[in-house]
Amino acid sequence: MSTTGYAYANSVTLKPKCFGSKALKECVLQLDNHVYRVVFCMKKVVVGLSGGVDSSTAAAILHHQGYEVIGLTLWLMKGKGQCCSEGMIDAADLCEQLGVPHQIVDIRDLFQTHIVDYLVTGYSAGITPLPCSQCNKTVKFGPMVQYAREELGCDRIATGHYARISYDEATGRYQLLRAVDRNKDQSYFLYDLSQDLLAATIFPLGELEKTDTRRIATEYGLKTADKPESQDLCLVESNGSMRAFLDKYLAPKTGDIVDVTGKVLGQHDGVHHYTIGQRKGLGIAAAEPLYVIELDAENNKVVVGDRTKVTQPECTVNRVNWVSIAEPSTPIHAEVQIRYRSTATPVTVIPLENFRVRLVFDEPQISITPGQAAVWYDGEKVLGGGIIEQFS
Repeated sequence: MSTTGYAYANSVTLKPKCFGSKALKECVLQLDNHVYRVVFCMKKVVVGLSGGVDSSTAAAILHHQGYEVIGLTLWLMKGKGQCCSEGMIDAADLCEQLGVPHQIVDIRDLFQTHIVDYLVTGYSAGITPLPCSQCNKTVKFGPMVQYAREELGCDRIATGHYARISYDEATGRYQLLRAVDRNKDQSYFLYDLSQDLLAATIFPLGELEKTDTRRIATEYGLKTADKPESQDLCLVESNGSMRAFLDKYLAPKTGDIVDVTGKVLGQHDGVHHYTIGQRKGLGIAAAEPLYVIELDAENNKVVVGDRTKVTQPECTVNRVNWVSIAEPSTPIHAEVQIRYRSTATPVTVIPLENFRVRLVFDEPQISITPGQAAVWYDGEKVLGGGIIEQFS
């Protein structure tokens, strides 16, 4: 390529000359019959690869942007043929296609402790845990950043999540934003990321629609371009259903399904098979629709009632992480999602002590479920989030 008075040639990456997170790259510059050797820095990034089209495209985009990409796959599941086997193969194939290194880190024990045991303990206690936000912070992003820094001399990671990150110079905080593709937005699952993790993370797909991701994957000739969508919850995908997963760890325990007066309406085979707000699959006949309104694990009872009994004006949230703003000292008004696919609804967020808040909804909400995440927003900006502990 040449322009008036300029010519470029012989672009080559020098290895293994790396300094921290930057690799050296050089080119030869010719200017008015003088030849100069130009050396500049090329950023290095560790890309989390699951073997799906999203993470594959994220890696390919960064590679084509000039990053020195290192692929990293986390081995999550115990047991032969579980979850990650196909993904690891596809991730390795992608790295070979891009001509970049690929590493696999075995964190099965970490996943067992922080996700599997966490889920089993929660369901047996009558709550419905949300594993994804816990997994993102404790099992994926945290260990990835640590491994990148300590083992690879790299201070940046990237994933195929649909979300965006910006930096607010006025407050000195990194901000987590919704993705452009609202249907694929995953900011709800990322609310628990710390400022340090946000500072280290790149989301290459945050500005893209899902259709753009597949188009780019096709243009780059990626083998994963037409790979089907995976389940949001890897344990469901691996076991066929959440019920099947729980049945591996929790034995059936027959108990009563009762109404609010204590009248026995039917039988159940374990409170862990139910969730607050559930209407279908109760196995009881009634004149009006009934919902699960309480899971009494101590007495092994599932309590049901009509819609009015499962609608609540407020709830409390613990393990709160303030993301894009510092913790306020007074109540703020925002919009909150109490489930991943729920519509954001107006709410007053009242700070409490010990990383807790009270959420007071402008309009009472149905199916507020202990164990699930509540994440509050200001428009596209994630303000904070936490785990629902109880409702009024």
